[in-house]
Amino acid sequence: MFIDEVKIKVEAGNGGDGCLAFRREKYVAMGGPFGGNGGHGSNIKFVVDEGLHTLIDLRYMKTIKGKKGENGRGKNQHGAAAEDIIIKVPQGTVVTDLGTGFIIADLKNKSDEVIVAYGGRGGRGNTAFKTQSNPAPNFAENGEPGEVKELKVELKLLADVGLVGMPSVGKSTIISCVSKAKPKIAAYHFTTLTPNLGVTKTKDGRSFVIADLPGLIKGASLGEGLGDRFLKHIERTRVIAHVIDMSGFEGRDPYEDYITINNELEAFNPKILEKPQIIIANKMDLDSSKENLEKFKQKVDKKIFEVSALSNKGLDEVLTALADMLDEIPITSLYEDDKFESHVLYKFKKEEPYTITREGDEWVIRGEEVEKIFKMTKFTDEGLARFSKKIRKMGVDDKLSELGAQEGDKVRILDFYFEYK
Repeated sequence: MFIDEVKIKVEAGNGGDGCLAFRREKYVAMGGPFGGNGGHGSNIKFVVDEGLHTLIDLRYMKTIKGKKGENGRGKNQHGAAAEDIIIKVPQGTVVTDLGTGFIIADLKNKSDEVIVAYGGRGGRGNTAFKTQSNPAPNFAENGEPGEVKELKVELKLLADVGLVGMPSVGKSTIISCVSKAKPKIAAYHFTTLTPNLGVTKTKDGRSFVIADLPGLIKGASLGEGLGDRFLKHIERTRVIAHVIDMSGFEGRDPYEDYITINNELEAFNPKILEKPQIIIANKMDLDSSKENLEKFKQKVDKKIFEVSALSNKGLDEVLTALADMLDEIPITSLYEDDKFESHVLYKFKKEEPYTITREGDEWVIRGEEVEKIFKMTKFTDEGLARFSKKIRKMGVDDKLSELGAQEGDKVRILDFYFEYK
């Protein structure tokens, strides 16, 4: 089954908790804090696997969860970091963060890999908080929560040349003649339900990858037929080979077919029409083809290659011309740099650290920063005092007072309640 788009949730592993411990040994007076740090939570990593050609494995993974880092232990023993979760994806996979709209990665090279969600750091044990003024801290940290993201994962096939055209114009026959690809071929529309890739070679030994994309129809860019699913695979191709049934066998006008397909390409992504394009006039062995070709040439001033895919005539000339074009066309990135997510900027993006709203008889504090501080706090007496000091420095107390909070009002962070004083 060819699956080229899935939406999944990834949850990186939380960091391990820091340990609260003290050294108690005979003949060791005032041993002091002895708790180790927790280990790093597992990252979620996507790695290219050349043997994969579909995202079907991801289709059944609704949520990918990382493992928690090991907790710290006494005797200053640090917890082990959790192993990264490795997810193999096909070459040509694009990963987008649905929360921000930014592209995390375009895995177009054989050795590409990317961390799509970072695990949390381990919480610090009480040894890490030892200072001159507090030589025996009675608190430690919980592990940092791992990143949680909703992702769209798309496969955009890596091909040098894309065959486009109306249904039943001979695209599958052409790719079967010039490569070892074996697409299904039959005398009805939409025989090809999935893109087919084939490696072809010219007589002088040059080779490139050619893709046969399922037939487009009018309205394909809006979801008609199969076009809305497969137009994205044209975006990566360096050359578009427009296959036209020049015989008009089904009563269609070859020129109208040509205009229709180009309109759909432009509607899907205007940049596609900036790609070099050749026209392959197929089925030239039929009687009506010559007359239709003359009419077509009067309206289209472009190089046209006459072929008969059924009898394998004229295809060598087409392959040579395509190879010549590819020699002069550099490989460029599919996306502009400003569409990519910078993890450093994303992880430390500037935003309000919290919001406070009145809901019924309680005040609710929300915000990524304040919630992370809360989750990482072990609520011992010292831990609670440290947490209160942190959120006071963030201005939470002043903001509650400004909003009209009264002594004794209930204040909630996540599922926990406090009393405003």
